[in-house]
Amino acid sequence: MEYDVKDLALAESGHKKIKWAAANMPVLSRISDEFAISKPFAGLRIAVSVHVEAKTAYLAQVLRTGGARVALTGCNPLSTQDDVAAALASEGMEVFCIHGADSETYVRHLRQALEFDPHIVIDDGGDFAQLLHTTEQHRLKDLIGGCEETTTGVKRLKILEKKGQLKYPVIAVNDARCKHLFDNRFGTGQSVWAAIMSTTNLLVAGKTVVVNGFGMCGKGVALRAAGLGARVIVTEIDPVKACEALMEGYDVMKMDDAASLGDLFVTVTGCKDVITAKHFRKMKHGVIMCNAGHFDVEINLPQLTAMSKEKKEVRANIESYYLDDGRVLNVLAQGRLVNLAAGDGHPAEIMDMSFALQAKSAQYIAQFGKDMETAVYDIPAEIDDSVAMTLLLHKSKGLDTLTPDQQYYIDNWDMSEME
Repeated sequence: MEYDVKDLALAESGHKKIKWAAANMPVLSRISDEFAISKPFAGLRIAVSVHVEAKTAYLAQVLRTGGARVALTGCNPLSTQDDVAAALASEGMEVFCIHGADSETYVRHLRQALEFDPHIVIDDGGDFAQLLHTTEQHRLKDLIGGCEETTTGVKRLKILEKKGQLKYPVIAVNDARCKHLFDNRFGTGQSVWAAIMSTTNLLVAGKTVVVNGFGMCGKGVALRAAGLGARVIVTEIDPVKACEALMEGYDVMKMDDAASLGDLFVTVTGCKDVITAKHFRKMKHGVIMCNAGHFDVEINLPQLTAMSKEKKEVRANIESYYLDDGRVLNVLAQGRLVNLAAGDGHPAEIMDMSFALQAKSAQYIAQFGKDMETAVYDIPAEIDDSVAMTLLLHKSKGLDTLTPDQQYYIDNWDMSEME
């Protein structure tokens, strides 16, 4: 048994969290029951880099139920929950993650999770992919394929594919309908505001909220902000998304103009330097900034630090930056993914669908990966549909089906019928 966690004595608390999550993840539980019989991963090694908390811990347990040897590490140093990591390590799983790890330790943990030469990798943000395409290429020898969980990771893998540099086939789990329609929109929308409200203990109603980016995650953040009574401004680079935001009732403007109006800013673009020095100079005293994108590059904290005469933590996960002109600007969770670095992440029922997709995609890779060309693949439609159907059945909801005549009508066009 190998692991590097903060303290095994924390395991009992972690077990309770995992048990609660599992009880509220019926789709993944059904897959676990199937895996217990079929053992699709017998003899296979799976390396997993995700936010290490209760829902992902249950995914790791399900993969192990399917016969896999699993090594788990984080994909963000502030999203690891040490008690959950301890719980998995106490069960004999290879776990390498500690909350708040410095950059050197974080990368070492990623490498440790790859040391057993995995057959399948499950990535969230592309950290495994980066290593496997650079310093850890020698770990590719047994690799069949991988799955990618989030938008940022999929974008990076598609860049590698376009350049002809991708080393293994990958299923873009993020792009599944059951992922981006629910996880990205409803999961992000709820979990971001849950984290902001619990961290700040401040009112949202009546505030002006600036949402940077109107992709699926941004849509969810804006929707919940409006539902909480905020006035919402959206900034975008895509004219179509900007029009969509406008027609949903939000104001739309450049960030240069929004900077002086916002009380609370949420970046969710997947890009860097969304909020920079020129925006800090225009902001109101007391504003709150946070990030809901994968990496901590959307708010330029080095620039903010350089502009400040002092920085101090004024409350757990809130750092105040004191500017020379007397203004104070506040940043949540060090600019990292706020819903996980300062909260518990997405609701269990949402991650039930996403991790059911991961489990079934890993199964698909195990079965067909050796015959797949090196490319980024959409998730098979039958996997997407099966996850949705399992959830509907669990909730005792019915679904209409086409009659043979209806199916024929959709699939055929007999122009003679108009004569």
